[in-house]
Amino acid sequence: MSAKLSNLAAHGEPEEQLRAPLEKLIVAFAEMCGVPAKEIAAVGETALNELKTRPDYAVTIRHTLVGFIEIKAPGKGADPRRFKNQHDKQQWEKLQSLPNLLYTDGNEFSLWRNGELTGAIIRLTGDLESAGAALTAPASLQGLFEDFFRWQPISPTNAHQLAEISARLCRLLRDEVTEQLALESTALTALATDWRKLLFPEATPEQFADGYAQAVTFGLLMARARDIKLDQSGGGLDHVAKQLSQTHSLIGAALRLLTDDVNNQATLKTSLGTLTRVLDAVHWPAISKGKADAWLYFYEDFLAVYDNELRKKTGSYYTPPEVVSAMVRLTDEALRSRFQQGAGFASPAVTVADPAIGTGTFLLGVLRQIAETVEKDRGAGAVPMEISAAVNRLVGFEMQLGPFAVAQLRILAELAELTGNAKATPRLFVTDTLGNPYIEEEWIPGILGSIAQSRKEANKVKRDEPITVVIGNPPYRERAKGLGGWIESGSRNSSEAAPLSAWMPPAAWGVGAHAKHLRNLYIYFWRWATWKVFDQNPQTDQGIVCFITVAGFLNGPGFERMRDYLRRTASEIWVIDCSPEGHQPEVNTRIFEGVQQPVCIVLAARPKGTKPDTPADVYFRALPASHRQDKFKALGKVRLDGKGWAKCSTDWRAPFLPLAKGKWPTYPALIDLFTYHGSGVMPGRTWIIAPDKQSLEQRWQTLINAPADKKEELFHPHQAGDRTSQRVVKEGLHGHEARLTPVRNDRKPCILPVRYGFRSFDRQWIIPDKRLINRPNPEMWETHSEDQVYLTALTRTAPSSGPALTLTCLIPDMDHYKGSFGGRAIPLWRNEEADEPNIPAHLLALLKRRYRRDVSAEELFAYVAAIAAHPAFTERFQKELVQP
Repeated sequence: MSAKLSNLAAHGEPEEQLRAPLEKLIVAFAEMCGVPAKEIAAVGETALNELKTRPDYAVTIRHTLVGFIEIKAPGKGADPRRFKNQHDKQQWEKLQSLPNLLYTDGNEFSLWRNGELTGAIIRLTGDLESAGAALTAPASLQGLFEDFFRWQPISPTNAHQLAEISARLCRLLRDEVTEQLALESTALTALATDWRKLLFPEATPEQFADGYAQAVTFGLLMARARDIKLDQSGGGLDHVAKQLSQTHSLIGAALRLLTDDVNNQATLKTSLGTLTRVLDAVHWPAISKGKADAWLYFYEDFLAVYDNELRKKTGSYYTPPEVVSAMVRLTDEALRSRFQQGAGFASPAVTVADPAIGTGTFLLGVLRQIAETVEKDRGAGAVPMEISAAVNRLVGFEMQLGPFAVAQLRILAELAELTGNAKATPRLFVTDTLGNPYIEEEWIPGILGSIAQSRKEANKVKRDEPITVVIGNPPYRERAKGLGGWIESGSRNSSEAAPLSAWMPPAAWGVGAHAKHLRNLYIYFWRWATWKVFDQNPQTDQGIVCFITVAGFLNGPGFERMRDYLRRTASEIWVIDCSPEGHQPEVNTRIFEGVQQPVCIVLAARPKGTKPDTPADVYFRALPASHRQDKFKALGKVRLDGKGWAKCSTDWRAPFLPLAKGKWPTYPALIDLFTYHGSGVMPGRTWIIAPDKQSLEQRWQTLINAPADKKEELFHPHQAGDRTSQRVVKEGLHGHEARLTPVRNDRKPCILPVRYGFRSFDRQWIIPDKRLINRPNPEMWETHSEDQVYLTALTRTAPSSGPALTLTCLIPDMDHYKGSFGGRAIPLWRNEEADEPNIPAHLLALLKRRYRRDVSAEELFAYVAAIAAHPAFTERFQKELVQP
């Protein structure tokens, strides 16, 4: 032992000096464990500080990967949880995904599996650098190396375990791709260019890395589901890709594209090698146990480990089967009763599209509905032929390769069960549903032919093929400006307006300030679906759109033209409120446990003979305010022509809500009493707000005195690029010093801080500098004075307790009322001189006639505050205030 480790090299970095003696030690311990020296290899990596995803050694036995070894400088120890160095900490965050990793600094040794310590950390007796021949090791060190050498991947026993294992290794692969792109790996950079050209033109390096990692991981999972070997004995990754291409052409082609270059495989050998070694042990029959729905929640479990933030960014929340079943059944009922399609989904004239298939649950629901109809009408023997024919009428689009692969697996398994034929192929496409369907096709090399053909076919469906039903659960993401593709921005090569423009309210309606809420992914998908079914072709403008989405569009003022459009385009609209409890209900009452916003199911039908000058009949019902299981039971009993529906207003722009009863509908809306209402200030960065002026002045000095390369980081630029340290503004905020030079070049003390209405019961200070505030709302600063007072209240949501509005004499934050969900700020005065009321003149004149005396703006403002700021108001009208 001492001979192996005590003879350190005289030169080089401390950890580099350990390499030669450690290599001898590995061979010695291998022989002690019965592994001949010629059969073990410790493949060392060149030490590069930039690399955090590649350990110092990959160890193989008989050319089979068994694990990795990471060396640290003597004295750092072998417990990565205690590392202080930033590089070491970041490296551990990535390497803990490995299933068999040995850490050592020469003095200590430890074995880690999937981030968990196996056994104890073993320390040598004596110091590596000074003990010399006296250096000894406990007998337990041989046991640690034996555990390391004997490691074998263990096949998971259920889909949840498999999801966790796959997610950790997929994350490591993503990190390694990201790292190599940053180092400008030639092969990967070229591959990323092809990837953008083929599938996602706007993909960032991070998005490419994510797409690459998921495509490879799920391609290998699909291979194991078909019992295709992954290691070299089975022909390697190229053979896997070719085998997959026979039934999963797109995934097979993507896998071949991503792994075809041997340089790429070498570049990503840590993660790819581990991934293939671990997943090769997967035995799918033991996991699925013959159940077709073993994949049902696989991707949701995968995302929770892989990247839970990605779920939030993409709005990926998978629909419970009970909800899917109800939506499919209700749509089937509408096809029969409103479209004279007696067989519903089973009718040959009905084509169906899910624009965001996720893991395929809706298309599976449609297939099962067709099978049920055919069996009931014509017997079980007729099912295989009808299902085989129906496959060509079902279309699915998905942007993420992970859920796409799961959808393929699930649908193919279902088709095999329903038809007895494993060759039936669903029409599923990896594509951006919102992308331009009229984009010109470029020449694509033959190796990429199937991917190019898939993209071409997807655009042909989007561009030319009539669709009867669009059904699904589109993704949700607020502040999604710029993410709506062709739907939002139109085509550069066309004079036609973007489809979303049809839902933008005209200025005369006075709701333009709320139109920003149309910039949400689910709204983009609503517009795509209605364009596809109702607008694209006047000859085939009959059909149904049935979505489950968040419910903001039911009554939000920014959605008035959307509701106007739907009333003019459809003949009947059914609305099911799935969240009668309002915002942020108890988790066990939510249809989607991770979604705190209210959600609803909406079915809009346009049969033949629909007249655009006759508003659609809108029907509304709410599920019980109870546990989600109670909601599922209630949903299962809903029928379109059954009891329990309430009629909604026929006004073109009115909310999709039942006509209110009693006196409530006669009361004016808060914003109708005032001329102007706007958002409060959106700072965009927290450091410009503080409890005292001195803190703000100190923070400002820290920023302007920082080195040039640190200023942008300290500034905290907004993710949308609204403000940076280099941004130049043309003017300052009214009443405060104007600084027109960029922040990074500023050397003066900060602009004098002022008091700020941060929250209803929290007054703070803010730097009134237009360069720092993302959305300062200049109009509010222009009308501010010592005589000004503001009401703040929610508009998109409703209060559940306490005052319905609050007041402040300070410039208010956009979340002043409660710290979230925004709201509106309503000033008393429209000008700085405080002599022009923010109240319509005709309203004050009406009150004068009614009360036979002058009524001042202050009196009306105080009256509104006295009524609505009292908690009893919220308590009394709680039922009416709750908005679905």
